[in-house]
Amino acid sequence: MKVCEIFKGIQGESTHAGVPCIFLRLTGCNLRCLYCDTAYAYEDGVELSEDEIVSRVAEYGTKTVEITGGEPLIQEGTRRLITRLLDSGYEVLVETNGSVDIDGVDRRAVIILDIKTPGSGMSAYNMVSNLSHLKTEDEVKFVILDRKDYEW
Repeated sequence: MKVCEIFKGIQGESTHAGVPCIFLRLTGCNLRCLYCDTAYAYEDGVELSEDEIVSRVAEYGTKTVEITGGEPLIQEGTRRLITRLLDSGYEVLVETNGSVDIDGVDRRAVIILDIKTPGSGMSAYNMVSNLSHLKTEDEVKFVILDRKDYEW
C-alpha cells in the first residue's frame, strides 16, 4: 500500500476529539476539493506492506487508529488492513470523503463520512447510498464554507 504518513497526535475532530490517536494517511484521492488541506497526499508516499504498516502503528503504543487520506478506500488492501487492526485490538476510525462505497468495510470500524457541500466543488460525487450503510456509532461530517453551504 502507498502510505503518505504515519504519526501520533491528538484527535481534533469528531466525538473522539482529545483522544490520543495514530493517524495513518494513505496516498491518493479521487476528488479535488477546493479547500483541501492535504493535497500533498495526492501523490506523495512510500510503498509499505501490510506487515510494515501494522508494525509501525504498534510502535506508537496507542490503541486508536484513524485511517485517512486522501481517500483511503481507493487503495486495494485498505479493507483487509482495517480488519487486521481491529483483530489486533485497535479501535479503527475510517475517514472517507463519501464518494467510495463503504459497504464491505468491517462493521466494527467507525466510519467518519464526509458529505461534500457545494462549496467543496465536489458535491456531485457524494455517494448517497453510503448513508444506508451507516451504523449508530458512525459519524457524518460537513465542511461548511459559507451561508450557501449551511442552507444546502
